[in-house]
Amino acid sequence: MERIICVLIGYAFGLFQTGYIYGKAHNIDIRSQGSGNAGTTNALRTLGWKAGVATLLGDAFKCVFAVLTVQAIYRNSCGDILPLLSMYAGMGAVLGHNYPFYLEFKGGKGIAATAGLLLSTTPWWMVLICLFVFVGLVAATKYVSVGSLVVVIVYLIEIVYLGQSGTFGMEANYLYETYAIAAFLMILAFYKHRANIGRLLNGTENKLSIGKANKK
Repeated sequence: MERIICVLIGYAFGLFQTGYIYGKAHNIDIRSQGSGNAGTTNALRTLGWKAGVATLLGDAFKCVFAVLTVQAIYRNSCGDILPLLSMYAGMGAVLGHNYPFYLEFKGGKGIAATAGLLLSTTPWWMVLICLFVFVGLVAATKYVSVGSLVVVIVYLIEIVYLGQSGTFGMEANYLYETYAIAAFLMILAFYKHRANIGRLLNGTENKLSIGKANKK
């Protein structure tokens, strides 16, 4: 039951669609602009850098808040599996971000929300590793999708490393469940980026660019 509750809590937080809300504040439906995605990259491309930064921070920290909420609720009663419950909360936040029911399940791709889970579940030096990998790849290739896909792989590796090194302090069956969630998020990221992957293979993927919000 705790797992379901954590996913639902995360999903509720994930429903806060920063890019969509920011766009609506400027009389723009971001889902009708650019790639039609409600995430950070499309906000950056279609609404400008301020929208991109706001969307990144909003989508990342809604996951952080979901994890903190779950930790506050279950710290005393389920402290031995708190890392696992935190992962469930993060998964729920990503699902809420990707599939918001009130927007006909048309949200983002979950990378910024997953970044929030990264902030909530790994040490600062692992966060820096992912940041350097992402920034380095995007700077080198100009493809946000490349950086995003590689980072979710790195995150899975980090979670497994932390689990196997005893950092989480959980029994093996709970560790494997934690790894499964991280693997699911990686697979989901690849699924959501399937069109990007196709364009990368065809050499037609859009490179990083910054747009300006339309004036109405």
